[in-house]
Amino acid sequence: MEIEGTTFGTITIDGKTYEHDVIIRLSGEVAKRKKKLSKKYYGTSHVLSKDEAKFVFEDGCEQLILGTGQMGNVHLSPEAEAFFARKGCAVLLEPTPKAIRTFNHSHARKIGLFHITC
Repeated sequence: MEIEGTTFGTITIDGKTYEHDVIIRLSGEVAKRKKKLSKKYYGTSHVLSKDEAKFVFEDGCEQLILGTGQMGNVHLSPEAEAFFARKGCAVLLEPTPKAIRTFNHSHARKIGLFHITC
């Protein structure tokens, strides 16, 4: 699996372009991000809630690579940060273009969550 690139509002993975935020599961499956899990608490998808963290996490995940958007606006809520720490899952937050490079080169058992707009 390779993430080929991103532009504002798109991400291209293995030749397929998505026009929504995505999660890449441990299996390599690409799924649509469930932003509603965070929006209901914060009114925005720029703060990752504990509910969304629980949805994103999978047993065996060593690393979450979080693409924080083209300009880096997404961050974890304190509750989500604590959740990942309890699970022993390291979280790396980088603007989406940089996070893509990190994801492509990481050999960890990883999940990717990529915000594709701001």
